[in-house]
Amino acid sequence: MMTVMMFDSGRKPQWCPGCGNFGILQAVKMAMSNLGLKRENTVVASGIGCSSKIPHYISTYGYEGIHGRPLPLASAIKIANRRLTVFAMGGDGDGYGEGVQHFTHACRRNYDITYIVHNNEIYGLTTGQASPTTLRGTKTKSTPFGVLETPYNPLANALINGATYIARGFAGDLPHLTKLIEGAVKHKGFALVDVFQPCVSFNKVNTYQWFRERVYKLEDTDYTPNDRDRALDKMYEDAKTEYKKVPIGLFYKEDRPQYENELPQLKDAELVDKPIKPKKEVMAELIKEFR
Repeated sequence: MMTVMMFDSGRKPQWCPGCGNFGILQAVKMAMSNLGLKRENTVVASGIGCSSKIPHYISTYGYEGIHGRPLPLASAIKIANRRLTVFAMGGDGDGYGEGVQHFTHACRRNYDITYIVHNNEIYGLTTGQASPTTLRGTKTKSTPFGVLETPYNPLANALINGATYIARGFAGDLPHLTKLIEGAVKHKGFALVDVFQPCVSFNKVNTYQWFRERVYKLEDTDYTPNDRDRALDKMYEDAKTEYKKVPIGLFYKEDRPQYENELPQLKDAELVDKPIKPKKEVMAELIKEFR
């Protein structure tokens, strides 16, 4: 049986003391252990940022790519070998800024991957600039007079673009976050788990105390995550209440075919199991095809 410690890489995380990333890291390892995932069949892909160092701290296969590109990596890995359990990890700047176009298309294709976004509502690695999810009016290094834009709503965008499991957690509530991640991994399709991750060094607005005074769990209400219209309305509740009430939990879930399972090239075998033809033979076939 896999224990949490078996998923510990032994490397010391290079995060600020008190960073919400510690909670997310622990929740991910707890979920992996509870689900009995095999390390040799699990892959974590990431982009660039504080959050994207996480493959270094989990004892599975990992790939740290470039800024905003964890989803192309994760989707390619899943297409190459559908037997693998694939995670994509990134931050709000990485995923909703530089990589937002990949987020859009991964949702609509419905790859069977789990995308965990460490949403600290700031650019932490570059020491405190406004990110796509920074609240309007917040003063940062890049917005000394306050943010002018409306914050990006990742949950609503995921729903509109076709994601089939959409959840939001809080790094300060490990048991709840762990259950959301477990549900995302078990779900067959594209799963988003957006996680409120306090940045203790550069975000002095969205602190642990700020979240604890506002968040409530959808599971503690009569809410059910199978109505698209109700889900969309609930995803805007925090903005409608001027962030006095902030719901967390599973907002939406549906079953739909996964992209990689409908590819005709993968009907007979996994891509990784197919023989690799000699380069000369491949080139000859391509030239013949396009003559």
